[in-house]
Amino acid sequence: MRELVVLGTASQAPTRQRNHNGYLLRWDDEVLLFDPGEGSQRQMLHTGISATDLTRICVTHFHGDHCLGLPGVIQRLSLDRVPHPVAVHFPAGGADYFARLRHAASFYETAELAVEPIDADGQRITLTIGTLEARRLRHPIETYGYRLIEPDGCRVLPEKLSAYGIAGPAVGALLRDGHLDLDGRRITRDEVSVPRPGQRFAFVMDTGLCDGVWALAEHADLLVIESTFLESEAALAAEVGHLTAAQAARVAAESGVRTLVLTHFSQRYTDPRRFAEEARAHFTGELVIAADLMTVPVPPRRVASSG
Repeated sequence: MRELVVLGTASQAPTRQRNHNGYLLRWDDEVLLFDPGEGSQRQMLHTGISATDLTRICVTHFHGDHCLGLPGVIQRLSLDRVPHPVAVHFPAGGADYFARLRHAASFYETAELAVEPIDADGQRITLTIGTLEARRLRHPIETYGYRLIEPDGCRVLPEKLSAYGIAGPAVGALLRDGHLDLDGRRITRDEVSVPRPGQRFAFVMDTGLCDGVWALAEHADLLVIESTFLESEAALAAEVGHLTAAQAARVAAESGVRTLVLTHFSQRYTDPRRFAEEARAHFTGELVIAADLMTVPVPPRRVASSG
């Protein structure tokens, strides 16, 4: 299962309709929690995802709407006696903030946190499902965005296997070794398969336009990106290190994004249709205006043709 679960979509201040930030990514065996703002633990209850499901927490920066849910989530890991380590990534320069949030109140800590700060632009963490990469963003405090990159693979063509008479354990040997010697002939993996491009997920929060935004968004199957303001407030957005819906949409269009999820809306706006209208002028792909407790599937794989 590969899907995004939205816990909250507000920016600096929550509203009656929008909880503070929070995003869960289900990706095969990993469940990643991004930027748990205030109230994230309760929002998780509404989604059916428990603390026990979490495998990794990623914080972009230490402004409150992106991290004030950390104490509750971390304490819940111990309360529920989560049996596996949970990795936590955050800007290394905010280590003191993380330490204070981790122990913001008295509790009996039993959960194992694998604390792995991000201290360099382009830092990569190897996962069983691929690579998690962090890129520096432009905001008043140290901020990183994240992208998950699945390695490219191949899709085996049953009709080709049948034509060569390959079946059973021989299929696994062919895929593992890249070739198979059969009846005096060497058959390569490329002869019985087509490329299967790996999928990409990108998460871009508080930032002005910068190289990191483009690097994260490049060829993303699913891009979650802040659009705090509309173009009417473009000057304010630039001043405080945020994006407009139009800017986010242009990034997505020029980066080959398949599904664009806009979120992190200023409390000054009450009609989400305005973000859709502004973004649609620049982006023609799948556009989602995030709403609390929404689920967004990762698009189906791009699979190369067998012809």
